Amino acid sequence: MKSRFQQLLRPLLGGLVKLGIRANHVTLVAMLSSIAYGLWLYADIHSSLPWQCLPLFLFLRMALNAIDGMLAREHGQQSRLGGILNEAGDVVSDAALYLPFALIAPTPLLAVLCVLLAFLTEYIGVLGPMLGASRRYDGPFGKSDRAFAYGLGALLLAWNPDWAARADGVFAAGSALLLLTCANRARAILAEAEGEKHV
Repeated sequence: MKSRFQQLLRPLLGGLVKLGIRANHVTLVAMLSSIAYGLWLYADIHSSLPWQCLPLFLFLRMALNAIDGMLAREHGQQSRLGGILNEAGDVVSDAALYLPFALIAPTPLLAVLCVLLAFLTEYIGVLGPMLGASRRYDGPFGKSDRAFAYGLGALLLAWNPDWAARADGVFAAGSALLLLTCANRARAILAEAEGEKHV
């Protein structure tokens, strides 16, 4: 699905390059627009409109994330700054978009825990190159999976505000999946690094 999604976006790349738009510009737009959207959620937390629109925005964010990566790889725009912006931008965007769920959860700390554990999964993922392995994206609750889950949760909340009363169970399950994701990424890094040693 990822490769097909990228194929759909590829015709846009030439036009962006002609306009002088670089991968880092796209990364910054994705991060700043996520912050703006998160502020909208905070400011209008009891309105259904921002929750209804969140899945569409999350899809747009995924498209921007794919575009910045394709620009970097396919048009010679990879850089150390780009790597920093990409990883930091994802974490900042997740915080901005997902922390507002804590305002509607019966136990806000569970919603915050999900965000913190998501940070931990990404931190473990980026440890791969430092430890002689690749950047790890193992699941079961990676970035795209989380976007789908939060998007679905936002729709349920928009359609039925009473759903918030059952959110604790969802965040508890999400936390368990995130812990499993952390373990899977750590195991994969160790196995890959150990394998490289013996080559």
